[in-house]
Amino acid sequence: MSIEQFSVRGRLADTGEGITGDELQLAARNHGIPLEALRYDVTPAGLHYVLVHYDIPAGSAATWRLAVDGCVEQPMSFGLTELRAMTRRTVRVTLECAGNGRASLQPRPISQPWLNEAVGTAEWTGVLLADLLENAGIRSDAVDVVFTGADHGIERGVEQDYQRGLSLGEAIGSGAIVAWEMNGDPLPPQHGYPLRLVVPGWYGMASVKWLRSIELIDHEFDGFQNAVAYRIRQEADELGTAITRIEPRALLIPPGFPDFMSRHRFVAAGIVPLEGKAWSGWAPIDRVEVSTDAGVTWSPAKLDAAGNDELAWRSFSHDWDAAPGEHVLTVRAIDASGREQPVEAPWNRGGFANNSAQRITVLVT
Repeated sequence: MSIEQFSVRGRLADTGEGITGDELQLAARNHGIPLEALRYDVTPAGLHYVLVHYDIPAGSAATWRLAVDGCVEQPMSFGLTELRAMTRRTVRVTLECAGNGRASLQPRPISQPWLNEAVGTAEWTGVLLADLLENAGIRSDAVDVVFTGADHGIERGVEQDYQRGLSLGEAIGSGAIVAWEMNGDPLPPQHGYPLRLVVPGWYGMASVKWLRSIELIDHEFDGFQNAVAYRIRQEADELGTAITRIEPRALLIPPGFPDFMSRHRFVAAGIVPLEGKAWSGWAPIDRVEVSTDAGVTWSPAKLDAAGNDELAWRSFSHDWDAAPGEHVLTVRAIDASGREQPVEAPWNRGGFANNSAQRITVLVT
């Protein structure tokens, strides 16, 4: 399947165009984390962000089967009982939607209208993908691994099962797991019950939910979600660059209390503790910086001790001596690879990987 077979043109909002009915419908089906829930190191399942491409499929743990086939020595099929009998792993992983931040771009790409809230961190329990592939035996001609979910629909005129591919090296080296539990409980329906893939460090589109097959193929996977949907483009007709790992981002827990509609914040003058989370899919967080004057000056935040899961988010804090008046709070993250969160990320047609710095307007009384 080639890119020429697909319509790659996503619509951009006209100047001054408000949120469309289609976007509102998507926003009602999906949801982000309330930013005050950043106080949890592990996001409760009901507060973790959710994006469902098509419909949530029905599934039963008693009857679900996962096929592992293609370029393997021995095609296999696993039920949940067989998977649970294997060596299990629990990993803490921060997942973020690749479209997080899209709604703030100008012109705005027409799609799920995320602001900053499409993120969450959970503890996922399952079996290492590498162990499953080892059991089936990886043939020398294997190039990519294709993951197929049970969710089915139409996207830009193309009827499809939701599928994503990783190179064989990425699939094994990422530490991906096939999970059946989230935070110690069976996966909720919206998070992939009864079985899903979790790929640490990668944007959420790689972590295929309702996983029903894993196929090793002898060529690069060129399905819709890899070749068309999740790519950085400036122009509609260019091939673009594949979206992979999560760019560094920091988010503050909004201080004080909010205005109902605008979400502007109100705090009393004096020392105001600022707290939040920072993460990157490329490397552990190295430092976080805070600005209380809309990015004119920056101060280092205090980072909590790093946990065992290096690509899960990390807590930070900063004491702000708040003077009366209106202030704009901003934070940015820098990871150990040297990647620095920009104040303004470059625009692209899909609104992907937009890690522009968060801004919170605060009135100090």
